Parts: sequence; C-alpha cells; structure tokens
Amino acid sequence: MAYSSDPIAQRGFVPPQNDQERLVMRRVQDLCEIAMRKGIARYSTFLSDREQTLAQAALNREGCEEYSFDGGYPFAERKILCIEPVGSCGTLPIACVQVECFREQDVPAHKDYLGAVLGLGLDRSNIGDIVLDPQAPGTAYVFALEPAAELLCNELASVGRHSVHTQRFYGEIPVQEPERTRQSATVSSLRADAVLAAMLRCSRGQAADLVRGGRLEINHVSVSNPHAPVYQGDLFTVRGSGRFRLEEIGGKSKKDRQFITFFQY
Repeated sequence: MAYSSDPIAQRGFVPPQNDQERLVMRRVQDLCEIAMRKGIARYSTFLSDREQTLAQAALNREGCEEYSFDGGYPFAERKILCIEPVGSCGTLPIACVQVECFREQDVPAHKDYLGAVLGLGLDRSNIGDIVLDPQAPGTAYVFALEPAAELLCNELASVGRHSVHTQRFYGEIPVQEPERTRQSATVSSLRADAVLAAMLRCSRGQAADLVRGGRLEINHVSVSNPHAPVYQGDLFTVRGSGRFRLEEIGGKSKKDRQFITFFQY
C-alpha cells in the first residue's frame, strides 16, 4: 500500500445530538464539580464509547485532569468514569459475576446473556461488558456496578432455556486482546457511502441506500447523508451487518483512488 506524506485529517468533536447526550455531559460536570470542590472520589455509571467521548469533553471544559476510565478488565469497551482527586480514597464500584451454564452444546450467545440480565429490570448503564469464556463454552463474565452485581447473584437463575449458576468472580478472566483481520481496499473518496461499500463489498448505490435508510452510525452518531466525510479511526455500526473500524487511510493509487485499511469486529 502506498502512503501519502500529507497529514491525516482527524474528526473533530461532535457535540451532543439530543437531550440524552446533553444530560450525560451535565452529569459528568456535576461529578467533576463535587469531586474537585470536596476532594472526594466520584464515579459514573457505565458509559458507551460515545458517552466516554462526551464525558471527556465535559472534563476538559471543567479543567479536570485527575480522572481515568475503567471497565473492570483490559480491553473493556464499556467503562465508568473515575474522578479521583489527589489524596482521595475511593473504591472502584465494579464487580464481576461469573455465570455458568452447564452445557457443552447449544450454549447461550452474548445476546442471550444480555437479554437475561436486562430482563431483571436492570438499566443498561449498570452493566458493563459481558465476556464469553473462550475456554469454557457456556460460561460468561458480567461486569456490573456493585448493587447490580448483588441482584445478579441473587436473582439470575436462567439464560434463555438454560438454568445457570452465578457467583462473584475475583480472579483474572481468560481474555486476550482480540485479533482483527485487517482488510485493504481502495475507494473513490473518503465519504460514507464509498467507504461503507468497500467494507460491505457492495455497490456504492446499495451503501447509499443503507445510509439514507438510517442504518448507519459513525462513532455512535446516526448518519443519513451518504456524502458525509469519514476519518481515520471512525467506528461504523451498520444495523444488521455488524461493526467496522476504519483503521488507516493511506495514499492514493495511480488512478487517484484512496487506500484504506479496516477491520470488522
């Protein structure tokens, strides 16, 4: 692949798109104000990738630097915001619950565990990642805030058609950084429909129809304009087709087409 020496354009901050996103920023600002004024640790509920970006912007506005994001294990996607001023003594409010289904075949999938957990009446913000054990089919690890973890241990008795056993888990979960298969392509332009067509291996017209139909989100923000510009690092979520990361933008071919590298989750 050829690469250009020109600097790669980066996507700027996308401001809140709705009342829910504005509420996320206000809550983070409130947590930051209390933590900085009183010198005590404060923690949010679990945040999605998009919510973490909004939280980062809110922290920057407040001038807060003593914070981190933690999902309970390495490579976590959903994380809580930890604001811990110097000298404060806080305890990370994340627990891990092991859910075991004693079957070797027809074991529950990720969506089955999530459905069973939310079926207890828990809000999604109380639940972090759900990690399936690659070495023990039927075993999953659910990261949750403390009160939600207690409820899971006491009330979660089945996942789908299967009975399960739950218990607190205090060790290291058997997870490794996922290996992604990188794919390369050339596109006529760095626009949503052109890049999406390369990712889905479909025509640009079909990709444009998906975008206009409201099936595309980029970085968890809905995109309806097929000609919307895309940037290196963008996360494409295509309803019904999966998620893709535009990992790298290279130079141009002799036919003036743009080289890209991407992978599917």
